[in-house]
Order: sequence, then C-alpha cells, then structure tokens
Amino acid sequence: MSTPQLVVHRDKELMAQAAAARLITKIVDAQASRGSASVVLTGGRNGNGLLAALAAAPARDAIDWGRLDLWWGDERFLPEADPDRNVTQAREALLDSVPLDPKRVHAMPASDGPFGTDVEAAAAAYAEELARAAGPENHGSVPTFDVLMLGVGPDTHVASLFPELPAVRETQRTVVGVHGAPKPPPTRVTLTLPAIRAAREVWLLAAGEDKARAAAIALSGAGEIQAPAAGAYGRSRTLWLLDAAAASQLPRSLYPPASA
Repeated sequence: MSTPQLVVHRDKELMAQAAAARLITKIVDAQASRGSASVVLTGGRNGNGLLAALAAAPARDAIDWGRLDLWWGDERFLPEADPDRNVTQAREALLDSVPLDPKRVHAMPASDGPFGTDVEAAAAAYAEELARAAGPENHGSVPTFDVLMLGVGPDTHVASLFPELPAVRETQRTVVGVHGAPKPPPTRVTLTLPAIRAAREVWLLAAGEDKARAAAIALSGAGEIQAPAAGAYGRSRTLWLLDAAAASQLPRSLYPPASA
C-alpha cells in the first residue's frame, strides 16, 4: 500500500492540462523501459477533461500509440455507442484522433453485445480478458497497469464501487456487475479494489467544490466500505490530483500550496 501524495492545482482546466502532461511522460517512460504501456481510463467530467487536454497537447505525438493498451475502470451497461458510455465519450475526446491499435483498446461489453443484458456474464468476460493479458511477471489475474485513473464521486465512489454496496466488498473477483447503483444508470460493470490495486500507480482525480467533502473523507483514514476512494491505491504510488476547490476542506498539513 502506497501513501497518498497530493498535487493541488489552481483550477480544473490547469489540473487537466498538468495531468495530461504527466500521463504523456509516464506512458513514454513505460514504453522506453518495457516496450509498451498499459493505462486504465476513467470517465466523468474530470476523466474526459484529461483526455481532451491530452488530445490538444503537442507532446501527445511522443507516445507510440500502437504500443499502448487501454482498459477501463468501469462502464455503464448500455448499448454500444450510447453517448453515456465511457468508451463513447473517450473516443470523442481523444481516441478517434490518435493511431491506436484497435486490438489494444479493451472496451467493456455493451448491453447489446454477445452477452445481451447479462451483466454478470459481461463482467466475467472482461475478467477473462484481463487474465489473458496478465503475464507471469504480474503475479495475478490482471496486468500490472502502469497508470490506473479514477474519478472521485461526491459520495466517495470510484469506478462503480459505491459506498456499502456489494461490489466494494469484493475480495476475490477482479470485475463484477453492479445492480442498483445510486447514480444512473443502475446497471454497470466495474473493476474491484483487488484489480485496482494491481496498478503500479493509481491516480485519483477530483475537481470542484462538490468533491471537497469526498476528498476530505477519503484522505482522513475512512474505511473503504464507507468511502471506496480510501481503498484505491497503487503498488508504488497513489496520487491525488485536485483543484483548489476540491482540496478546500483538507487540512493544510496534507498538501503543499498550489504550485501551478
């Protein structure tokens, strides 16, 4: 378990631009050292804001897009190409504008896909896809992601792991179906905390006053069942990327003054 590190930016636009620059560097370094890179994307306004900032960054061309594997932390279980699906929004923000290898873009199944409306079968299939991508060096049933990004909800949820619901209690499976999510749509597919913790680095993104209480709770030592964001951490690094509004309820002792 890595101790959380915090970076606080002046506003959400600067946070997105700085996070995009940080991600470019991380991907390029991983490709230089291991030949390829593996990143888990997140949806929501902060995740999509980061992707849009990456699309606009001239340095994006430093990435070898054909040697990048993309995964998702969760997905809304809706039909293919539904505008509310995370993968649809990611394609619009970035993916359709860069030369990715389609075989390395690992979207979660849709509700009109081969598993129909069986969300548990869809989750099991994604778990199998992760397991096939894991090598002996990963020591588990998921790849060791270079970076796994998560948005933090106002209720402290990450991915589709909501406080007190069964998915956040899962300790064995890497991917599960979610029923009755308090945020629409109610049916989703999500990585579990064991899968999240396989990542080398976990980045939690929070911007806006509506995220301030969630950040304060998650970083105050709360339990992961009540505050799922508190249970999201990487093997070597856990990085909270916030804007000043989201950090406004944190004790000053937790973070340095905004430097950007």
